[in-house]
Amino acid sequence: MEEAVRKKLIAAFLATVAGTIWLVGPALAQGGVGSPSGTMVLDGNQLPPAPLPFGGKIEEDALQSTPWWSPRVVPPAEAPNVLLIITDDAGFAVPSTFGGVIPTDTMDKLAAEGLSYTSIHSTSLCSPTRAALITGRNHHSAGFGVISEQSTGYPGYNSIIAPDKATVGRILLDNGYNTSWFGKDHNTPAFEAAQSGPFDQWPTGMGFQYFYGFVGGDANQWQPNLFRNTTQIYPFDGKEGEWNLVTAMADDAIGWITDMHQIDPSKPFFVKYAPGATHAPHHPTKEWVEKIEAMHLFDDGYEALRQTIFENQKKMGLVPQDATLAAWPSEHIKPWDQLTDVEKKLFIRQVEVFAAYAAYSDHEIGRVIQAVEDIGERDNTLIIYINGDNGTSAEGGPLGTPNEVAFFNGQNMIPAETQMKWYDVWGTEETYNHMSAGWSWAFDTPFDWFKQNASRLGGIRQNMVVSWPAKITDKGGRRDQFMHVIDVVPTILEVTGIPAPKSVDGIDQAPIEGTSFAYTFDKANADVPSRHTTQYFEMMGQWALYHEGWLLSTKVNRTPWDAFGPANTDPLNNQVLELYDLTKDMNQTTDIAKANPEKVKEMKARFVEEARKYQVFPLDASFAARVAAPRPNITAGRNEFVYTRPMVGLPQGDSPGILNASYTITAEIDVPEAGAEGMILTSGGRFGGYGFYLKDSKPVFLWNMVDLQRIRWEGNEALAAGKHVVEFDFKYDGMGAGTLAFNSFSGVGKGGTATLRVDGKDVDTQAMKETLPMILQWDESFDIGSDTLTGVNDADYSPPFALTATLEKLTIKVDRPELLDADKAKLGAAMKAASD
Repeated sequence: MEEAVRKKLIAAFLATVAGTIWLVGPALAQGGVGSPSGTMVLDGNQLPPAPLPFGGKIEEDALQSTPWWSPRVVPPAEAPNVLLIITDDAGFAVPSTFGGVIPTDTMDKLAAEGLSYTSIHSTSLCSPTRAALITGRNHHSAGFGVISEQSTGYPGYNSIIAPDKATVGRILLDNGYNTSWFGKDHNTPAFEAAQSGPFDQWPTGMGFQYFYGFVGGDANQWQPNLFRNTTQIYPFDGKEGEWNLVTAMADDAIGWITDMHQIDPSKPFFVKYAPGATHAPHHPTKEWVEKIEAMHLFDDGYEALRQTIFENQKKMGLVPQDATLAAWPSEHIKPWDQLTDVEKKLFIRQVEVFAAYAAYSDHEIGRVIQAVEDIGERDNTLIIYINGDNGTSAEGGPLGTPNEVAFFNGQNMIPAETQMKWYDVWGTEETYNHMSAGWSWAFDTPFDWFKQNASRLGGIRQNMVVSWPAKITDKGGRRDQFMHVIDVVPTILEVTGIPAPKSVDGIDQAPIEGTSFAYTFDKANADVPSRHTTQYFEMMGQWALYHEGWLLSTKVNRTPWDAFGPANTDPLNNQVLELYDLTKDMNQTTDIAKANPEKVKEMKARFVEEARKYQVFPLDASFAARVAAPRPNITAGRNEFVYTRPMVGLPQGDSPGILNASYTITAEIDVPEAGAEGMILTSGGRFGGYGFYLKDSKPVFLWNMVDLQRIRWEGNEALAAGKHVVEFDFKYDGMGAGTLAFNSFSGVGKGGTATLRVDGKDVDTQAMKETLPMILQWDESFDIGSDTLTGVNDADYSPPFALTATLEKLTIKVDRPELLDADKAKLGAAMKAASD
């Protein structure tokens, strides 16, 4: 068999007939097989393809031999470029394209020249949606039942995309595309984000040749934890307050696209473009804030905004003329006319900054699209622009917050009068800001509820526009078929002519679970029924099932900002079930469950069947408790850490955890004759963390309590020249994170007593009434010897604040509380009583 193939290849090479296509094992070869210009199109069974047998001739000398080159892999002829755009935390009514008031000119333009889609769905949370988007599999199938920071040791929840679920980046890369990823990467496990790797779950390890972005769930757009491939970079140094990632990311994408095209114009590109907008922190430039302020879009409040958007949507035909809105949730969010003047002023400022962020991001996306036009590739570029990876976020709570890190530590009701301290700097590098949930409710119109709420359309119903001038001729058309983000990968594969591989790296691939919507590109199919007929939804114990127009959903039993109470212990059955006929009630306003008990029973059984199929079990309704759950990071099982030289950039998920525990930090240093200053150790930054440093040769330990309070221990004398041992010793009063396993927060966030020592002598002792229970600022790192990004106390120093003493040894010892048998019995009894 191999000899026959070899003879055919030799004949092809000798003939050197350009354009002749040859079947060569797992591929179609063309362009002079065996010549340096030979190419082949894969049949898709196996990635990477098996090596082809040598097709030339080898004699003892080169003059009598025939050279042969293996063909280069190329995509099928006319395969388009693909620009896949997904924004963050943006509900249905954010863009002007779908009735909103925020100007999104780029999306508007794409919709006018392409198609608008009104019924594509997300998972209700960011990285789960993104895992589904890049794999074509459901989020639990891809290991992302929740975000990585909440991952647990079950296949559907471990935040690991298994090798049997190759991403669209990998598939296209192996089929001859240039591939890249810009912006948010929230699909690298938080416990695999350190410099020591492994890097197989980073974008560059998942099939994306080039990555420029941030690894976590969000980032300070003024000073982000920014990576090029797997190397952290700091292009904003010296440009604080001027440089912004939204623009820098567009610049980098434009540069990459242009470079790839001029290097090889024949090679198509795939770009995943994922800006941080509009996830908190909302960080637009001053120019965009001023543009939105001048428009006075929000002066009448969030209820009036909701009604304006609803009327816009009716005029556009997005909702039926007889549709109604659900009642305002007054039990959770105060109506506008009940707010104080201070609250109104603050809330308007919050939403104007949010709107500026959305408009700014859309504008920069337009620059990237213009770059595609400039290189002459616009006609043959498929652009998929998805508005939001879930509904609008309400994680700022009813009052909003100047610091989202505070929310994740249970501080989510900061009074408006306190927040006014940041009014003039809202959205700048001095805030990690989020708006009031009242605006979030309005931005999900005509639906209700928010991000995290998987059982309500406000949490899962997105919209998108698709443009492909060479192929989509129904300019300005609209499509209402039910879709889900898992449908994007099969759509891309269909239009590129690239089949889903059966095997990648020798590993059999799990089936793609989405359904291509390429059929909707044809105007003749504008109104045909959806080919995606069944879809489950689940997030933190709230769940739903869509099937052929019906939607079974659990009644919302937890607001997104209510994250620190005991969780529902039986989220499959301890639920109020609601039923909706979306063919007659498109925005889920009329519950008909009581009139249709058999349909409810049938739909629940179908949900259980889907849940078993896609790794949804075991259901877990907890939120904050999972943030503190143990994970297999590089510190797991260790209680002593020793460092002998400076080191920066270790992410929170891979650094020693000291929350909810006793700990001792000991630094052995040598102070020069001139005295010393600088950072010994820090973790976190301006919006939450700790620092151990020298200021004017005095040792200081400082806890930044989410920018609301700073607790400080300080030596009373400057250290003399020479060797010293400085130590911070903290004794924790609580039972520890072990109580979370019993559905109880009683062991976390408790107080304790800390002592600062110099050369064995106590110099400052203070009690802390409470401690941070859950997390430090996640987009900052664990740094030794200097401080990257923001500092924990701007009044004391400015980064990098390099240590001018010699650090000889740094030791961290952690003593985590262990529950006694009596404690376990008591907690277990309380949990059982609560669930009865």
